[in-house]
Amino acid sequence: MKRLLFLTGIIAVVLATSTIINAAETTVRGKLQKTVEAGGWLIVERDAKYLILNSKDYQKHAWFKEGTNVEAVGEFKDVMTTFMEGKPFEVKSMKPIDDQAVVTPGGDNRRVTRVMVGGDSVIQAQPDTAIVTISVVTQSRRAIDAQQQNAAKTEAVVRALKAAAGAGAEVKTSGYNLQPMRVYKENQPPTITGFEARNSITVTMGELTKVGAVIDASAQAGSNEISGIGFTLRQDRQAKDRALSEATKEALSKARVIAQALGGRVVRVVEVQEEGFIQRPPQPLYRLEAGQAARDMVATPIEVGSLDITSKVQLIAEVETM
Repeated sequence: MKRLLFLTGIIAVVLATSTIINAAETTVRGKLQKTVEAGGWLIVERDAKYLILNSKDYQKHAWFKEGTNVEAVGEFKDVMTTFMEGKPFEVKSMKPIDDQAVVTPGGDNRRVTRVMVGGDSVIQAQPDTAIVTISVVTQSRRAIDAQQQNAAKTEAVVRALKAAAGAGAEVKTSGYNLQPMRVYKENQPPTITGFEARNSITVTMGELTKVGAVIDASAQAGSNEISGIGFTLRQDRQAKDRALSEATKEALSKARVIAQALGGRVVRVVEVQEEGFIQRPPQPLYRLEAGQAARDMVATPIEVGSLDITSKVQLIAEVETM
């Protein structure tokens, strides 16, 4: 009976000792991080820090570098260190593990940097509207004569424009001016030699194939100046959306390139600002001398071309780096 009790006691001591030994070994996971301790390294797991007492035993491995996720088995030691940063931990074995095996702590060594980039795009679209500005200019020694002559010619020009442009066009007066013509001589006050009247008419039309006919009709009716021709896109929502999308994609692509160069990734877009749109239409200019249309009845050719629609954006993104 005494021998049985003695054997039972021995077994109990062995089991207790084994339990103590097993309890002393701990497995920790985290990221390797340098510490203020001379030549020291930490394993950072969530808000916990473990000071590797024997880090020199593992620094020969290529994977042993800042930011590597590791799993270490070892024992905590009750020792004093210079700065007491982290719980002293003597490692018995250590190996690198995948990123997914470690939950990134809020206080780890990841850094977030904000980058600002710009994006722009230029797309081409076909215009749907033409704007033609035509003027009637008359001159006479008396103001009333210049005005009356201009009124008669302008009335004829307006009728011709409405007939040539069609029912869907908009014909309106865009400017009128009656002013004296002066001659300047040295050391003498200016002398009025006559008067000039100018009546400008703007035609806005959707049938672009009729632009040449409108110019010809106005010249034949008495207009003697074509101030300008412009093409625009009234139904521009689809084109603007496309340009904005391309500009935004370019800005985001730039942010990703910067992130890769820094060894990180874009984690979120903080802000995007649209800088607006620009339409750059072709604007041919014409000027007719009085009587030119009567001498040359060849139809005026008009090439519409394409519009350049430009969109610009500014984007701010957060880049996470190690």
